[in-house]
Amino acid sequence: MIRPLPFPNAKRLMSIYHSYTKYNLPKVTVSPSAYGYFRDHGTSFEQVAAFSGYTAPQNLTGSGEPERVHTVKATANFFSTLGTQPMLGRTFNAEEDAPGTGRAAVLSYGLWNRRFGGDRGILGREITLDSKNYAVVGIMPKGFEFPEEAELWVPMGFTSEQLATSGVEYLNVIAALRPDVTYQHAEAEMAQLTREFLARDNDAANESGWSANAKPMREASVSDVRSALWILLGAVGCVLLIACANVANLLLARAAARQKEISIRSALGASPWRLARQLLTEGVLLGIFGGSLGLLFGYLGLDLLLNTIPIKVPSYIRVEIDPMVLAFTFALAIVTGLVFSAIPALQLSRDNVNEVMKEGGRSSAATGRNLARTAIVIAQLAMAMILLVSAGLLIKSFVRLQQSNLGFNAQNVLLFRTDLPPSKYQEPAQIAAFYDQVLERESHIPGVTSAAITSETPLTSDMSSIFSIEGKTFQLAPHAHVATINSSYFATMQIPVLSGRAFTDADRAGGDPVALIDELAARAFFGAEDPVGEKLMFNFEGTAKQRVWRTIVGVVGSVKHTDPLGAETKGEVFLPFAQRPERAMIVALRTSGNPMAIANSARREVLNVDPLQPIQDINSMEEVVNDFIAQPRFNMILLGTFAGLALALSAIGVYGVMTYTVMQRTHEFGIRMALGASPLDVLRFVLGHALRISIIGLTAGLIGALIVSRALTSMLFGITANDPATFTGVALLLAAIAIIASYVPARRATKVDPVVALRYQ
Repeated sequence: MIRPLPFPNAKRLMSIYHSYTKYNLPKVTVSPSAYGYFRDHGTSFEQVAAFSGYTAPQNLTGSGEPERVHTVKATANFFSTLGTQPMLGRTFNAEEDAPGTGRAAVLSYGLWNRRFGGDRGILGREITLDSKNYAVVGIMPKGFEFPEEAELWVPMGFTSEQLATSGVEYLNVIAALRPDVTYQHAEAEMAQLTREFLARDNDAANESGWSANAKPMREASVSDVRSALWILLGAVGCVLLIACANVANLLLARAAARQKEISIRSALGASPWRLARQLLTEGVLLGIFGGSLGLLFGYLGLDLLLNTIPIKVPSYIRVEIDPMVLAFTFALAIVTGLVFSAIPALQLSRDNVNEVMKEGGRSSAATGRNLARTAIVIAQLAMAMILLVSAGLLIKSFVRLQQSNLGFNAQNVLLFRTDLPPSKYQEPAQIAAFYDQVLERESHIPGVTSAAITSETPLTSDMSSIFSIEGKTFQLAPHAHVATINSSYFATMQIPVLSGRAFTDADRAGGDPVALIDELAARAFFGAEDPVGEKLMFNFEGTAKQRVWRTIVGVVGSVKHTDPLGAETKGEVFLPFAQRPERAMIVALRTSGNPMAIANSARREVLNVDPLQPIQDINSMEEVVNDFIAQPRFNMILLGTFAGLALALSAIGVYGVMTYTVMQRTHEFGIRMALGASPLDVLRFVLGHALRISIIGLTAGLIGALIVSRALTSMLFGITANDPATFTGVALLLAAIAIIASYVPARRATKVDPVVALRYQ
């Protein structure tokens, strides 16, 4: 969150994006017309560049087996806006970015090394992408893969018609500030440009709360995970404070045990400074050894952490042992040992040597030390309460998420994606014929019980499209997920048909346009009415003069698509593949056993249909489900680990303070027992003291947890941030741990010999 992005122009880079406040869409991609307007009319920026909002896989053929590579279309000034130069050759120029001429390509270091063996002679040679030839003009330096997963860049090549298109938003836009312009000035100018753009030709967009915004690129890069990072950083801080409190308690206890030794040294002529220096040296050594061990775990654990993070960290965001953070944490370890050694050193220097030399004697500072230690334990318990409540909420939320109904059967389903090149598959009939042959071959693989195709699988998409319903008006236009499927899709995914019918082989090109909607869309847009027989229309189908009205022929069960922590997903509309063939489709195969066992056979059957057509993203549906819940599971495990550490450290803290208390009050316990108190009375007394400390700490922690848990609201599923069962359970757990940790020193107090305890001080 704090390190500059690894681009020469990092401090001047801004991201430009659209927002729709009435649709609760705070950050979406930019339309070509808006990009052109901001580029031509903005005065705050030196350069404004655009690139495709996703890395589009393309078929790279020649020089070996066909391979799918992630290609990004970008404007000619894309690299200069970032300030990044190629390692070899050049980037494409304005002439190559003109429409119809964009046959230049820039390769990533990884693709150049993997596919072409690092051959410098590749410059000027042609490669084939989706049956089109591109001349390689440059190689980017190692580590440059912007945007995420990019392997190859080609010119955008906007036409004048595309730059006039405002209804389709698919561009990521970045801009480099002029040296004399601030972020605030650029943001204010974007607000003005939004008003001008709306007034020019896009007033309809204002009905949805449309606006354009500019934010520093670094801020935009971490905006989606900022809250989670702050929560985890807070958890680390709590564990650190609890550990520091334990260091303080243990050093105080150690110093108390050495009172007589220190007094003897003082009586033999050691100066207060010499004694303090000894304790401080021991504390610094403790910090050095502890810090060194921590750094070792840090280095060993970094790769493990990165491998378990459920999101792919973009290559342009480095995650490593940072020298400044390294120096800070190591210094913190040493300072912790130094500071908490200084406290007992100061207190021991004030003790009366004669009093301490008496057997069982107590110095005048003992009471002050007890109060300080008690306050430290109260703070430990409060922080542990906050962490345990947070972890408990996430654990309970994750259990609810796992138990939730996803709307389909994920077991024994194999998925893989194919993306047909438009140069080879131009006509809908060609596309349909390819997938018909693939499904025919795949369905005959031994172990395959059903085969289907879909443009979107459950759990993988958050995109939606706006549509109209015949005879109905809405304050906000209806929007839902859209998936193109074939007639066997619902049987393959085991999604129930609730009313009407599913698609059949009769729903072909040239027939009556039809659609299916899911239960959520039916409830949202038709209420208690039966939607079967009603008609809907998408703006992306047909022409402006003649739109395609589709008849709803059935309602199916809803499946989850979006954020796993969202209580409800958007509704979904299904279109028949035969009436709207798409080149990029996902093949779903239901099997009788392990789906990955037939992966090679599935790949082979596609190559039998087209030897130059690779497949990608081959995976099981169960792995997709695991990826879907990976982020909440990771948050739960990480915060649960911190909470477990906090619980253990707090138990040690309670044990330490009670041990110290028993040691300091040995004389008092001797008097009580000499006057008739039983061991059980002493046991109750010590445990009662521990319980009072625990109640104060838990009360403070409860207040803190009620405040902190509100920040977890977006990370919870199926429970509230102030779930009573979680708060009660954690409080009882902590109280029980505190009592258990106090039992050993309490038992020790009952073993005090009154004769020994009553010796003169």
